[in-house]
Amino acid sequence: MKQDSVIGFPRPGDVSDALSQLLREGAQRLIEQAVEAELQEYLIGIADRRDEQGRRSVVRNGHLPGRELLTGIGPVHVQVPKVRDRSGEGAVFHSKLVPPYVRRSRSVEAALPWLYLHGISTGDMSQALSVLVGPQAAGLSATVASV
Repeated sequence: MKQDSVIGFPRPGDVSDALSQLLREGAQRLIEQAVEAELQEYLIGIADRRDEQGRRSVVRNGHLPGRELLTGIGPVHVQVPKVRDRSGEGAVFHSKLVPPYVRRSRSVEAALPWLYLHGISTGDMSQALSVLVGPQAAGLSATVASV
């Protein structure tokens, strides 16, 4: 019988919070539904394009590889559907909600310069955190975060 006395500790990024996990899963479903609706609107807009056999020339063709989108509630996995253009005209679907190559939401991008220029240099993180968290960030400070 093998006895192991090693205790596994969670990594710093692996904090399990049931509420945050529920919010991320809900955000993921909401993003999927919104992007699907966006794709349907795009396909309806170009439904009149037909090939020589009378079939639609632009059709769904699976999904792009999934990626993590960093949001204010943490990373959310997103998959954007893609289309295939049988006519060769080059029709491509680009989501306005999740543009290509975007890895962070705009609220996170807006907070990064604040965190770098103002928050880290002066130690006052409240303004930068208010961009991410909202008005509830007023009570957050370095001493609260370190406890």
